[in-house]
Amino acid sequence: MHRYSSPKEALKQVFGYDAFRGFQEEVVRAVVRGEDVLVLMPTGGGKSLCYQIPALLRDGVAVVVSPLIALMQDQVDALEELGVSAAYLNSTLTPEAAADVRRRLRCGELDLLYVAPERLLMSSMQALLSEVKISLFAIDEAHCVSIWGHDFRPEYGALSILREYFPNVPRIALTATADPKTREEIVNKLLVHPKEFVASFDRPNIFYRIVDKKNVRSQLAQFIKTEHPGECGVVYCIARQTCESICEYLCSKGIHALFYHAGLSNEERAERLAAFQREDDIVMVATIAFGMGIDKPNVRFVAHADMPKSIEGYFQETGRAGRDGLPSDAWMAYGLADVVNQRYFIDKSGADDLHKQIETEKLDAMLGLAEACTCRRVQLLAYFGEKSTPCGNCDNCVDPPQMMDATIAAKMIISCIWRIQQKSNMSFGTLHVIKVLLGESTESTKRHDHEALSTWGIGKELTLEQWRSVMRQLIARHVLWIDSANHNVVRLGALANNVLRGAMKIEVRRTVMAKAQKQSRFSSPERDEMLAQLSVQERQIFEALRVWRRDLAKELGKPPYVLFIDRTLVAIAKLKPACIDDLLGIPGVGRRKVERYADSILEIVGNEL
Repeated sequence: MHRYSSPKEALKQVFGYDAFRGFQEEVVRAVVRGEDVLVLMPTGGGKSLCYQIPALLRDGVAVVVSPLIALMQDQVDALEELGVSAAYLNSTLTPEAAADVRRRLRCGELDLLYVAPERLLMSSMQALLSEVKISLFAIDEAHCVSIWGHDFRPEYGALSILREYFPNVPRIALTATADPKTREEIVNKLLVHPKEFVASFDRPNIFYRIVDKKNVRSQLAQFIKTEHPGECGVVYCIARQTCESICEYLCSKGIHALFYHAGLSNEERAERLAAFQREDDIVMVATIAFGMGIDKPNVRFVAHADMPKSIEGYFQETGRAGRDGLPSDAWMAYGLADVVNQRYFIDKSGADDLHKQIETEKLDAMLGLAEACTCRRVQLLAYFGEKSTPCGNCDNCVDPPQMMDATIAAKMIISCIWRIQQKSNMSFGTLHVIKVLLGESTESTKRHDHEALSTWGIGKELTLEQWRSVMRQLIARHVLWIDSANHNVVRLGALANNVLRGAMKIEVRRTVMAKAQKQSRFSSPERDEMLAQLSVQERQIFEALRVWRRDLAKELGKPPYVLFIDRTLVAIAKLKPACIDDLLGIPGVGRRKVERYADSILEIVGNEL
């Protein structure tokens, strides 16, 4: 175990960096002084350093509350590579291994101990911690403590006992996603008079794009093969069956894909996560069970086959792309079914009225982002209280959508629904209403004599997709609502009269049929600026280092990026170090890594010169 004289010394000697980013140093110094701290920093912004460095500067062991086993293992692997004494206690350990961790803890051999909130709340764990000196508590993914957060977990809320049981131990709460209400509850439950540090939520390297959902499997395959061939990505779906179906389709198109959801055994999930971390071309098709703790830096895209239920969820999930700072894509397919399904999930959730209200407000914000015709990033950041200007790096900025006044079409829909209800004394689904407007005969329109309605065929000037778009907008704005208790029929909402009176204007995107999918401006094989700047010789060094890293990671049973990230390998290739002192000046190469790997690196570089 090592102790360092200053935060900057620890940063340089252990992590291999010369300077902190943003307010990292201010956070570190506050925690070292023993103050409580709240940190909001986007995924990939360097939150972990905010508690890992204080753990090296304060006496005792830092207890890190982490929600996922995969996150614990990843963090401990990375810290061990840096020469930091770290461990975790979770269900994956054998009784003998767990006993050894407890021994090391009692003997003062650990700088950091990772535990899940459920374990921390056990009386046996609290008794164990009472025997040792604790330097700090770090509560990661702290938004889980709040009922206003997008991922509330009751066991997180119970962490308020830390203030009672360990009143003199500083606490640092960290999250990438929290609106003002969520932040307030984090403070009230976990912290005492904290210093609050809120970074920009902007991820400028991510290109945000939302497309109309048509054939989502085909759209996804085209997007991946055209813009990210052979690259690593994540595709999120709501349902397990959708994960498996999309995965099978992508594989049939030559894409290396795996699916991941809670229906798999623990062993299967662990194997697939390990494969995703090891290999650089896997597309993981997953439910949100594949979530927090995914630290792989070179995920080039995150795609959503289904719309998330909140902006917080969308922001956190898309934030798993481009953690290395390189250009990456956030792609989402969005359609009428997403609106209907998410409303249905809220109605059927079994939650009390307060929670349903919270979920509805969050869904409305997400729908607003999906329907936006202006800069996606401006609207995304505004949700978190951050002002910005048009980014030039989203679909609406690069290719501004044409809008059409759909107020007359909206009135047609409202009138049609009213007449259908009057005629049949019952309600019908959205597709039935559209078929009446288009004048398309179906068994249902004939059986209920809806072809005799005055609204029959009055909407032939619009396409099916355009009608879906108008319907989607009306549901999103509460002009219509979906009655999930009665087979998802569509009913008139309280605002329908406002549209009929002309007090509410409805605008939608003008659907451009048969338009080829626009290629991302990051789709060039040489879009990685770092690699594009390398000479032929430097590229050879980089590739040789990658092969060495891959083989060594396989031998050690660790993900390659835990050893060195691509940026570090590029820096080595450009500098061409000839001695150990040269290596010590490279970002990401700390003291322990020089001790372990300097000879191999210098040999590889020398062989390529």
